[in-house]
Amino acid sequence: MENLKNLRSLGQTGIMITPIGLGCWQFSKQKNMAGKFWPSLDDSLVDRIVSLSIEGGINWFDTAEVYGSGESEKALSRSLRAAGRKPGEVIVATKWWPAFRFASSIGKTIDQRMKLLNPYPIDLYQVHQPWGFSGETAEMIQMTELIERKLIKAVGVSNFNARKMENSWKVLRKSNIPLASNQVRYSLLDRTIESNGVMDLAKQLGITIIAFSPLAQGLVTGKFHDNPELLKSIGLRRYNPQFSRKGLEKSRPAINLVKELAIRYNVTPSQIALNWIIRFNGDTVVAIPGATKEDHVRENTSAMSFSLSDEDMARLDKASAIFK
Repeated sequence: MENLKNLRSLGQTGIMITPIGLGCWQFSKQKNMAGKFWPSLDDSLVDRIVSLSIEGGINWFDTAEVYGSGESEKALSRSLRAAGRKPGEVIVATKWWPAFRFASSIGKTIDQRMKLLNPYPIDLYQVHQPWGFSGETAEMIQMTELIERKLIKAVGVSNFNARKMENSWKVLRKSNIPLASNQVRYSLLDRTIESNGVMDLAKQLGITIIAFSPLAQGLVTGKFHDNPELLKSIGLRRYNPQFSRKGLEKSRPAINLVKELAIRYNVTPSQIALNWIIRFNGDTVVAIPGATKEDHVRENTSAMSFSLSDEDMARLDKASAIFK
């Protein structure tokens, strides 16, 4: 059986990562608006989540400036130290927040990112959204300077469409720097990047797709389909049309197949969904599910311990094609 814990290159950078990393938005301590999405986790639980991720084979962690105004970065650094990991033994990715800023902010704020993540270097630095005042050309020029100053190792983008992604790639290429990644929403229930050109271009240019929200905010587990009463306590997710009665009926056929396969493979529905994501497109897609409980970590890491058959991946493809 294929060993899914084998490392993959992050784009064409040569930085080797596991197919599943840990998304760290939930370490925000409810600071700022972005942090309100999650409950505030005790430091001891954050430490345990990071430690269990490492024990389960995960070697990289994705955080961001906007996650609690640096609280997530600070928590990640503390937890990696608590786990006994030395600089260079794990891969750390973070993101610059561009809203209401010019590209010059990238260079002006990098010291703060490095301070909060200290002693761990920034392996992947990403532009979090395509919303900057300066645009991607100026942003990539700033990123190039950080690479040349050896303050970061690789450059990525997030939520970029195909045109902006390609332009970013072209700007970096002038300095012989590869665009490592584009972090986008991707799951069995949101396959938009397969129809808007992002996936095809990523494969063509050798750019890794980092799938965030790979479990569609828990929808792929089927728990909301089985028990609609849970919808009363889902917070901000209630505004997502996929959680409406009509949305649930639309995804029910795909979810029923996910649950069927979970029984056959003796795994959980979320593990079926994650396994499909990291295998269906070859090495192009990696995933960063989050975790607020120890059991979530075990589920995430164990999704790399089995392989769906080609036939079952094709069945999932067909059942979820409506979400392209």
